[in-house]
Amino acid sequence: MSPQDISALLERLSERDLAVLESLRIHRLLTTAHIRRLHFARGHATLGAASGATMRVLTRLEDHGLVARLMRRIGGVRAGSTGITWQLGATGERLLRRMHGETKRRRYVEPSGAFVKHTLLKAELAIQLHELAETEAIELLNLETEPDCWRSFVGPHGTREWLKPDLSAITATAEYESHWFVEADLSTEHPPEVVNKAKVYQRYAATGAYQDRHGVFPAVLWVVPDDRRKKALEAALSADPAVQTDLFRITTVDRFQEVVAVDTPDPPDHPVPMTQPVTTERRNAYGTTAT
Repeated sequence: MSPQDISALLERLSERDLAVLESLRIHRLLTTAHIRRLHFARGHATLGAASGATMRVLTRLEDHGLVARLMRRIGGVRAGSTGITWQLGATGERLLRRMHGETKRRRYVEPSGAFVKHTLLKAELAIQLHELAETEAIELLNLETEPDCWRSFVGPHGTREWLKPDLSAITATAEYESHWFVEADLSTEHPPEVVNKAKVYQRYAATGAYQDRHGVFPAVLWVVPDDRRKKALEAALSADPAVQTDLFRITTVDRFQEVVAVDTPDPPDHPVPMTQPVTTERRNAYGTTAT
């Protein structure tokens, strides 16, 4: 795609068109409903009108090869247009790659069902954070998706390790700023695998790298489908004496917003505190205005 081609294409795209493409770049996969919630939540009298506008824009972008729909629908055929899952099309991928000055091509193929479900759950949690911020229940000071939220570090034996959360976020309420690493769980990993990943978080915490930069270490929050899975993971973490259980939290998808927006912070004498009182210096460090 030449610079002339990019310029010609950009002239035909609105700011919202580009925002939709950027959201697909960040999250990889989004349903029609996700895109409506992110980019069409305002300016429409009814939900039906917003949904119709979303589909019209996506269909136009699809006609230009900028987005592509997956063959598999979430919720089956009865889900209608809201169940369509979208990804960047070949032209959209090339356009954004050139705009961002990237050389490595990302392949967009029909992914597996498990990948789709996990990717859409990560997107859902990220969108819920944006919606909480829209309602002013929280301030969303920072949100990173994969792979930007990954961290590399040197483990206790001198080997390089990777910590790969699904999301990382910094949120704030009137009194506290909270840091989060989020794991989107679909009950596909055996509890011992979750325990092993918990220990990776502990090894990363032991380096002090995050604390040196932010003064706190994030709460590690597993978001699971139901109470049965929640109890299973809590039991697995509690049964291993090497796990520092107060570093980790587990909640269900339907309580995710409540945990992020309402839960009381841990005591300040926590060995790796996950929240801290808001100060003018701390809030201004993230480009926000202190209250």
